[in-house]
Amino acid sequence: MRIGFFLKTNISPSPRKNRSYRPTVDDMNQWGLSLDKLLSHKYGKEAFCIFLKSEFCEENIEFWTACEDFRAITSQVERTAKANSIFEEFIKSETPKEINLDFHTKNAIVQSLSEPSDTSFIAAQKKVYSLMENNSYPRFIHSDLYKDLYAAAKAEAKHIKP
Repeated sequence: MRIGFFLKTNISPSPRKNRSYRPTVDDMNQWGLSLDKLLSHKYGKEAFCIFLKSEFCEENIEFWTACEDFRAITSQVERTAKANSIFEEFIKSETPKEINLDFHTKNAIVQSLSEPSDTSFIAAQKKVYSLMENNSYPRFIHSDLYKDLYAAAKAEAKHIKP
C-alpha cells in the first residue's frame, strides 16, 4: 500500500457510499498516544509500515505481525510450520530480514522449534516492540508522513462539516 491510498477519497454518486480511505483526525490523535493504539488501527499499522519501509527497517513490523499471527494458530502442525517460517525469515543468521536479537533469545527460539508453543517468540517480539516503541514510533510521530496524513485528515474534517 502506498501513501497515496490514504490521501484520496472515493466519492460515489450515493451519499451513503462516500468513503474516505484516509484516517480521521480522531484516528490520528489516537495514533499519537501510543504504539499500541497505532498498531491496533488498520490504517495506523499500514501507515507505520510505509514509514518503516522508507527507513529500511520494515522487518521489525513484519516480524511483530508474524508473531501475532503465530500466536493465533491452534494446530500444532501449522504452528510448527509457521515457527520454522518465522525462524527462516527473521531469526536465522544473515537472512535479508534478520532482526537484531541477543544470543540467548535466539537460542531459546532455536530450542523451541521442534515443539513450538504460542509463547515461543514472546521474548523476541517484546524486544522488537520495545525497539519500535522507543526508536521508530517517535520518529514516525514526528515524520512528514504523519504530518501529511494529519493535515489531510484535518482538511477532510473541515470539508465534511456543514
